[in-house]
Formats: sequence, C-alpha cells, structure tokens
Amino acid sequence: MADPRGFLKVRHREELATRSPEERIKDWFDVHAQAGLQPWTAEQAARCMDCGTPFCMTGCPLGNVIPEFNDLVRQGKWEDAYNRLSSTNNFPEVTGRICPALCEQACVLGIHQPPTMIKNDEQTIIDQAWELDIVKPLPPQHLTDMTVAIVGSGPAGLACAQQLTRAGHTVVVYERDDAIGGLMRYGIPNFKLEKELINRRQAQMEAEGTRFKTGVEIGKDITWDELKSRYDAVVVAIGSTVPRDMNIPGRELEGIHFAMEYLPDATRRVFGVAPKNDITAKDKHVVVIGGGDTGSDCLGTALRQGAKGVTVLQIMPQEPTTRPDANPWPTYARTYQKTTSMEEGGTYLYSTDSVNFESEVEGAEGKVSIPDNTAADGFVTDGNGHVTGLKIVDVAPGENGPFTRQEGTERVIPADLVLISVGFLHPDTSTLMDQLPVELDARGNVSRDHNFESSQDGVFACGDAGRGQSLVVWAIAEGRSCAEAVDRYLSRKDNSELPAPINPTDRGMTLPR
Repeated sequence: MADPRGFLKVRHREELATRSPEERIKDWFDVHAQAGLQPWTAEQAARCMDCGTPFCMTGCPLGNVIPEFNDLVRQGKWEDAYNRLSSTNNFPEVTGRICPALCEQACVLGIHQPPTMIKNDEQTIIDQAWELDIVKPLPPQHLTDMTVAIVGSGPAGLACAQQLTRAGHTVVVYERDDAIGGLMRYGIPNFKLEKELINRRQAQMEAEGTRFKTGVEIGKDITWDELKSRYDAVVVAIGSTVPRDMNIPGRELEGIHFAMEYLPDATRRVFGVAPKNDITAKDKHVVVIGGGDTGSDCLGTALRQGAKGVTVLQIMPQEPTTRPDANPWPTYARTYQKTTSMEEGGTYLYSTDSVNFESEVEGAEGKVSIPDNTAADGFVTDGNGHVTGLKIVDVAPGENGPFTRQEGTERVIPADLVLISVGFLHPDTSTLMDQLPVELDARGNVSRDHNFESSQDGVFACGDAGRGQSLVVWAIAEGRSCAEAVDRYLSRKDNSELPAPINPTDRGMTLPR
C-alpha cells in the first residue's frame, strides 16, 4: 500500500450520482448518472487499509483479493486490476451493481468510518476493462473429449460453463427462455442491470467455445434421462423458481400474481419480446406483498408503467439504521437502506400482515364483498371476481409466536393488482424427479455431496437449485466450485487446476481455499 494514511486523509465516502427520480421513472435505463472512472475513484480506493487480516475477504464467498485490486485501482493499473479481479469473479459487472456487498459489511474501516467502496471498485475495474478493450476471450489451450450439459443460464450456470469451457471441455448451456441470463435477464429490471452487460459476456463465452441453446426446456423438449445419455456430465442449475404462496381468503381472485410472473413480462416489453402473462400496472392501485429486493424491483417497475399508486407491505419492522448489537462486526447486518426505487415513490408499510383479499361484485343483493359476504346470492368465489382491495392489520412481536395481530388496526387498502413477493421455496424438480430421480433435501432442493454431485452418478447441482434461494455472489461461487468438481470427475483426478472457493455446505462467511 503506497499511502498507509489514505484512510485518515479521506474520511468521507463517495457514491455514484443517480439521475433525478422524475427523470428516470420515464425510461428503463440505468438509474445512475455516473458509471466507470470518476475524479474521486483513486482517492476512494486509497481509503483501503490493506489490513493484515483482510476481513473483507472473509465476507466474500468468491474469495476476491480485495486489498490488492483496491490498490491497483488507486494506481490506475486497470489491466492488472482486471486480471486480479477476474481470477476470482467471472461477472464483476453483475456483482458490482446488484450484490449487497457482504465484503463491505466486514470491512475493518467500517468499524468507525464508512467502509471502503469495494463494490464500486469492482464495477469501475470491469467497466474500464471493457472500455480499454482489455477483456478478451480465453479459449482453452487444448480440448478434452469430455462433454458437459448445463441446464440453466443464471449466474451459477454461466460461471460453471465458463470455467469448464476454459478447462477444455465441450460445454452446452440449455435455457428454456428465449435469451440467456436467468433472473439476471428477466427477473432484475433493466434500470438495475442493463441487459447489454449479459449480451457482451455471452459473446465472450461463445468466442471461448461455450455453446448456448435457448428456447429448449429440459424435461419437455429433451428428457432428463436423454440428456444424461448424451453427455459425460450434467449440471443442474435451474435456480429456485417455485414461489412461496399466501394461503389467505380471496387468493383465487383475478389480479393476484407472483412477482416473477410480473417482472419478466415488464422486461420483455422493454425489448420488444411478447409477454407471457400480459400483466401491467398501468392505471392501477398496486400492492406488493414483501419488502425485499424483489419487492423493490416491483415498485420501480410499477411506477415506470404508470401505476396510480404503489404500496409495499413488509411483515417485519423497519430495519435499524445502525448495526444492531446482535450482529457485531464483521457479520452481515441487515440495516435500513433506501433503494433507488424507494426514492421514486410509493408507500412502505412495515409491521403489517395481510388478512384477506377482497372483491366487490354485483349480485342479487347489489354490491357485496368477497370473501366477507360469501353467503350472498348471485356469485361464487371461484376466481371469476377481480381483486379490489386487501385487508391488512398491524402486527407486533408476540409471546407465543413471531407476530401478534393488533386488535383494532384492521383496514382495507385499494388493490387492483397484487404482487406476491415473499420468496421462493425450492427448484421446480417435477420433470427431473419423473425422468431422472435424484435425492432432495428437506427443503426440496437437489441434495449434493461434498463434490456437488447428486445421487445420480455424473449429475451435479449448483446455485439456488442446490443451496436454496440466495444471492448472485453465492451463485457465482457455487458455479465456480461445481466446475472444479465436475473437472475432477471427468478427468478422474484428485485435483483440478480450477479454483473452488466454497464447499456445498457453506452457509455464511468463508475463507478462500
């Protein structure tokens, strides 16, 4: 480290400027007004303390060597910085934009100052590398005679594919959608992650030798057992796509959808692709149930589509603004962070539970509400009615359970469109279990051994399909580690030159190995 007093000279933390909310809700472009190299980039990177024990690295599942690339950013050595970063991270343009930055939570400087801008340094490095034409395809120096099929083109599948291709294996990635990327393509809105970032990575991977087959659904177009017979190894990277539902009265009404039925169509429309569910928030009162990242994405999307209003419900109380005592440094602490979508509008209701959906319909007794007046003549609650409201109630921590409903706080809020965003249960393994049965864990995920291998010989699982719903940084780490295991399996060797940053059983902070 050239300046050991850098963190003392520069105590403040800069952030990339964003466009005004009034401007950005009129389009689908990146919300930021700045990107890449800035006048303050070098001095911000100089704040890194180059700790003797870099706890930031323990917070990163990928094992990024953060102090090294921070100092290379400070010096403006972009090719060296890119080489250092890309040796551990296949897609820093993604993690640099949408990762919650577990590394920054573990930054030593963060104990008494705002942490180092690790996430922004990642984004700057890769943006500069593309700008300066440093990013090149890395085709293998020799080819093996081994073939691998990877099912799913999310971050786990793509990372696994790139690593195995570079190791010399012939890799084919199957994707049921019309374009690769998984949730990066159709789940995350374009204003958070522009799709050109995925397109140029695809071009690089194709130049390296990876083959992509889109519009092919394994289990229907090709059976799982047929796939296994064609390839020397199969990697299941289908994500965790079965949504968690809400079993409350009125759920059968029209106008109630899962977030992942809504968000993909919004992106499809942006790029001129025909929507699958034809859901829009235009001129509607929108209620989003679930206040996480996906709920925030629904908020920003609905505002751009011209919703009359958007209300986001979160059963948990608002997060604390400072690190709680129960989450001491360097552990990850969930603190209140205002997302860019929250800056754009909408209303967040915390400590709020959903009681039932309501719908006013015309019957023999005039207008009546479903499900409050289910004995009325002239209608049945069979899904023919359309949701018009949601009854909610305040909750507080209870003695006999996580939440207790507060008497006298029930009220109905208008809802023409309800988006359920309360997480995912497990991968959709219906056809897999019918055609190539594998063992599942207690949560319905594909069970793996210490080599990421399922109960079927030569069939591996990585990403959310194996670990459950998680973060993009964990998905990339899983893909890289799974690739190392597949390479060992194919070569019948005890060791592989590919890196393996995590074990299948890792759940928290990890040290690179």
